[in-house]
Amino acid sequence: MANVKLAVVYYSSTGTIHGMAERIAQAAEKAGAEVRLRQVPELAPQEAIASNAAWSQHFDRTKDEPKATADDIVWADAVLFGTPTRYGNVASQLKQFLDTLGPQWQQGLLADKAYAGFTASMTAHGGQESTLLALYNTIYHFGGVVVAPGYTDPLKFADGNPYGVSHVTGGNNDNPLGDPENAALDHLAQRIVKVAGKLRD
Repeated sequence: MANVKLAVVYYSSTGTIHGMAERIAQAAEKAGAEVRLRQVPELAPQEAIASNAAWSQHFDRTKDEPKATADDIVWADAVLFGTPTRYGNVASQLKQFLDTLGPQWQQGLLADKAYAGFTASMTAHGGQESTLLALYNTIYHFGGVVVAPGYTDPLKFADGNPYGVSHVTGGNNDNPLGDPENAALDHLAQRIVKVAGKLRD
């Protein structure tokens, strides 16, 4: 049986979602998947990026990394989308990428794949769940299969998010990913690889 193909497509401004995406990619590869790690293009004006040192540094650090294309979604058996919360919603950079997938959607090329998401916010009630639920509205239109983690492993009672994986960065973005978040990211990667393989076969 051929390896499951997983696309990890994300937007990250200051690096938290980037770190989560890298962790997921590593866990999926360990689970036997072929992985494409892709960030979506930055849309914010240069003056906005320059106004935040962490944002500017992350932009410079990752500007040459591979950018997501429609082909990455068509190629994949499973897709994990990562976005910071923006007022309880999907960041415009990721949403803009999703909005370009109309031609592939019309051809039915986005259907019958496994999808889920991960997110982060500065505060504990900063819109993490509503961001993931908003993201999944797009998946329903794709005809995709949402493979949320639920409480399928006891570790989910530690991270506490059945809709996907989320992280609280703190007001200064100085709260690093900890063991509960890393375990939850690993579980999400393993689960979506497993379910995508069953869907494909």
